[in-house]
Order: sequence, then C-alpha cells, then structure tokens
Amino acid sequence: MTDKKQSRLSAVALGYQAQSEHAPSVKAKGKGLVAEEIIERARDNNIPVQEDPSLVELLSQLEINQSIPPELYEVVAEVFAFLYRVDQHSSS
Repeated sequence: MTDKKQSRLSAVALGYQAQSEHAPSVKAKGKGLVAEEIIERARDNNIPVQEDPSLVELLSQLEINQSIPPELYEVVAEVFAFLYRVDQHSSS
C-alpha cells in the first residue's frame, strides 16, 4: 500500500502466514527512498500495490512484524480480497 498524497512517498507491506499468524502483520514500512524500494520489490515480484493513504497512515504506526489490531481487520480484509481478485484476474 502506498500514500503519494504526502510530499514524501510512504509505503507499508503486509504479509499473512495462516499457519503461524493469527492476523496479517507489517513486514516492511518506510518513507521516501525506502518506500520506493518496497514498491519496486513488490512490483518485481508481481505483488499488487494498492494506494490507500489513510490506511498507510494507520499501519505506519505499527512496528515491523506487529500484527494488525482487531479494529483494522475489516479494512485489511478488503485489501486482501482486492489482491486476491487481482491475482485471479492476472493468472487467467
């Protein structure tokens, strides 16, 4: 997810391992050049990128490897559903 609205680009990468995690967690986050690197690596690995400035702002407050709080489950589930649809569309 990215936030280009601010003068400095921000990005947060989420991941989820159903076998070992009870909720998605922050895998990487950064601003400026770090955000650009996160986005570039995602695209290099065919990982969809979604822009959502308000969610990036909230997720940026979490620490690396910290699970998202329950109050963000619904909105993050919507992001994962979007990513699933994009993945299904690109693989057909």
